[in-house]
Amino acid sequence: MRPKIAPSILAANFNHLENDIQMINESVAEFIHCDIMDGVFVPNISFGIPVVEHVKKVAGKPLDVHLMISNPDNFITAFASAGASWLTVHYETCPHLHRTISAIKENGMKASVCLNPHTPVSVLSEIIADLDMVLLMSVNPGFGGQQFIINTYKKVRELKSLIQENNSLCLIEVDGGVNFDTGKQLIEAGADVLVAGSFVFNSEDPKETIRQLSEL
Repeated sequence: MRPKIAPSILAANFNHLENDIQMINESVAEFIHCDIMDGVFVPNISFGIPVVEHVKKVAGKPLDVHLMISNPDNFITAFASAGASWLTVHYETCPHLHRTISAIKENGMKASVCLNPHTPVSVLSEIIADLDMVLLMSVNPGFGGQQFIINTYKKVRELKSLIQENNSLCLIEVDGGVNFDTGKQLIEAGADVLVAGSFVFNSEDPKETIRQLSEL
């Protein structure tokens, strides 16, 4: 099965954001990845609900919204209303994770949990059967263009085993430092979805780069 590609618009040209969204619409990408940062949980601020609402108006692909924010429970309904199809929260910010996942699903979205590079896969053992996707950060969250953390391959394999042991249909998504080389190895390790920002939008032909990533 081909990997699903989720271009991250954090790396898009916000002076011409609609053009970049249309490029993704015309590509073989599966999702449009939206990175939401609050400057508290991560040391950066990106964009919020109004931008997601505008992206949704021109998006031809489901919005894969990644909340790198404190207190994500306070914003679940708002992002559902803004047009998110998939909502990812960080394990590190959710003291009542089962309740959070239930709220995401009750609001009509697919539920995903993200793990920072230092967080072991084992913390999801009690909830993996309830998840639609797990996002593994292969860089420290907050900024694009960082160097890939090699240990991610091992975490993908461990997560794949956990999913299979629990007969889960959960997808594995990886975000950070994805290119043709790391992408190929991630797919071989068991990843299903590749998030790519700088590698796509800084390339000479972003649409072709997405196509090539989808054929790894």
